[in-house]
Amino acid sequence: MGDNLNVSSTEKNLDGESSNYSVLNWEQVKRLDAILTESIPIHGRWNFPTLEMKPRDIVKVVRCRMQERKINIREVRLNGSAASHVLHEDSGLGYKDLDLIFCADLKSEMEFQTIKDIVLDSLLDFLPEGVNKEKITPVTLKEAYVQKMVKVCNDSDRWSLISLSNNSGKNVELKFVDSLRRQFEFSVDSFQIRLDSLLLFYECSENPMAETFHPSIVGESVYGDFAVALDHLQRKLICTRNPEEIRGGGLLKYCHLLVRGFRAASEAEMKLLERYMCSRFFIDFSDVTEQRRKLESYLQNHFVGLEDRKYEYLTTLHDVVNESTVCLMGHERRQTLSLITMLAVRVLAEQNVIPNVANVTCYYQPAPYVSDGNFSNYYIAQVQPVYTCQPMHTFSPWLPCN
Repeated sequence: MGDNLNVSSTEKNLDGESSNYSVLNWEQVKRLDAILTESIPIHGRWNFPTLEMKPRDIVKVVRCRMQERKINIREVRLNGSAASHVLHEDSGLGYKDLDLIFCADLKSEMEFQTIKDIVLDSLLDFLPEGVNKEKITPVTLKEAYVQKMVKVCNDSDRWSLISLSNNSGKNVELKFVDSLRRQFEFSVDSFQIRLDSLLLFYECSENPMAETFHPSIVGESVYGDFAVALDHLQRKLICTRNPEEIRGGGLLKYCHLLVRGFRAASEAEMKLLERYMCSRFFIDFSDVTEQRRKLESYLQNHFVGLEDRKYEYLTTLHDVVNESTVCLMGHERRQTLSLITMLAVRVLAEQNVIPNVANVTCYYQPAPYVSDGNFSNYYIAQVQPVYTCQPMHTFSPWLPCN
């Protein structure tokens, strides 16, 4: 199927035509079944009740209503870290978000609005008994249960995302895709698992699954060769292709993999990749306010229950940006490094950790009056040594404190 979901996967078969596919074994099928049948709480804001939702159930409800509204659904897939967990349990990635892809025909704005209405209306089915549903509007449901909504429509991409909130970070993310040019960042997160045969089994079979009685379920690596991508996952190797296509968030994902013990498959290629990713990050998030918003959002969404790893993550990101950024003016680069350092120090403060100052690099921007020739010293409270300010023509506006 290549890199574009616009082509129906049923047009391909598995009799040697493509090495991108693999049939799941029994252990993998059991892990997939456990994920789809696990009840996930969708937490409501304010005094709204928690929804208990099994992934298989929300998929069934949404798909049925899309079919009723004449929206063609080609297939449903499990994507992302949950798919990687199914294929290799000890991947080192873990999984938080549950990414479910509905491959559908979305040719106009009307289909996008219809899907939004369908998902919000479907939430009513999961409200506890006794809740009066008559006065609950779609707007209310959106405010209570939806963490984020995204819609992308351009020449190469047509898709939307509705993420349902979970306080422990295990959000149920429903992604509706007509076409998507780039579906992965690295080989280890390139796996997708077709769910249609298993969903049909749930509806039709009166007997439980067993090793000798279960549907054939197919996985795909949209990176390319399935066996190669799975080997990367098992050996915790970071590899990709066409790195110039990776968007700005790829830098944050790359550093996250490093913190989780993954390493570059090729050091030389990764140095080039780091430069690409840093450049793209600064293109997509061009000012320090956007960068801060993106970093804070990433920390909030990807480190639930892993707060003790935030500082290591930020120092890793600092090192990569410091070593691989070649597209910025010096002061812009220092601004970003200062932002990352500030977030790292804040993480330590939140954890009530008093760092050894000798092991923390901080950047301080002095007040404007420091450049005054009559002002001779710039003091940093309780930190030694004291730095002497130079005349205007040699003064550096950022002072390192070791």
